[in-house]
Amino acid sequence: MWQAVAQQISDVTGFPFSIKEKETLSGELNDCYCVGDGATARYFVKLNVKAHLSHFEAEAEALKQIKQTHSIITPNVIHVGTCKECAFIVLDYLPMRSLEPESAFYLGQQLAHMHQWGDQADFGFDSDNYIGTTIQPNSWQRKWCRFFSEQRIGWQLQLAKEKGYDFGDINMITENVHQRLCHHQPKPSLLHGDLWIGNCALSVDGPVIFDPASYWGDRECDIAMTELFSGFPEAFLNGYNSVWPLDKDYEERRDLYNLYHLLNHLNLFGEEYLGQVQRTFAKYTLT
Repeated sequence: MWQAVAQQISDVTGFPFSIKEKETLSGELNDCYCVGDGATARYFVKLNVKAHLSHFEAEAEALKQIKQTHSIITPNVIHVGTCKECAFIVLDYLPMRSLEPESAFYLGQQLAHMHQWGDQADFGFDSDNYIGTTIQPNSWQRKWCRFFSEQRIGWQLQLAKEKGYDFGDINMITENVHQRLCHHQPKPSLLHGDLWIGNCALSVDGPVIFDPASYWGDRECDIAMTELFSGFPEAFLNGYNSVWPLDKDYEERRDLYNLYHLLNHLNLFGEEYLGQVQRTFAKYTLT
C-alpha cells in the first residue's frame, strides 16, 4: 500500500519520493500519518476505505476553493487517489500547535476577508459534499431562507426520522424555519462549513484551517459554530468584527444555525445531543 502511495506522489509531483519515515497522527474519521523521505519532503496522508474516495475528493475541492481566496492558510492538496487497499488524500505537512489569543485575533480577521471574497449570487456549491460523514446537499438556491430550511434543517430532520427521532411534521418545521429567516437575505459567502476549534490551528506562517465542508451561505453560520462547542479565544470574534462587524441581530439566528450541527451530531453520535436539539426547537417554537 505505502509503495503505491509513494509512487503516486512521485507521479504527481514529478520528483522521486520514497517513504523513509512514517509517524501516526490522531484523526477522528481517518487513519492519519506524516510521511517523509528522510530529507526534505514531508506529506500529511489520510487513509480510509475505497468507498471514502468521494469524501476526499470533496475535501480537496473545498480546500482549493478556500485557497483561491488568498485570505487564509490551508494545506496544499497534492493528490487524491486509490490503491488496492484504500482511498487516500495527500496534503502538505504543516507542523501545527493550538491557537493563541494573538493568532486567534488574526484568524478572525482572515476569516472575515474570506467571507468578503467573491461575487456569488446564489447559495450552495457546485457539488454535494459531507459534514462529518453525513452527505451535505448543496443545490443552488437564490433565497437563503429556502436553502437553509430545506437543505440543512429539513435534510437533517429526514435523516433523524430514519434513525427513530421524530420531531413532528418535517414540512411544517421546515416552513417555520423558512419564516424565521425570510426577511434575512445575506450576501453569499464562501464558508468553511465545519469551523470548530479542532479544524484550525497555528502554523509557523500563521493560522491554518482544514477539514472544510464548504458551501456559499450566510457568514453567520461559520461564526455560530465557533460558539457552539467553545474553545475559541474571545480575541477571535474581536478580530472578525474589526474587519466586518456582525449584524446586530446575529445572536437571534445563532442557535437556529447551530441546530443544523446539533441535528447532525444527533444523527452521527446519538442521544447525548437530543436535549440540546429539543431546547433549540422550544426556543424557536418550531413545532
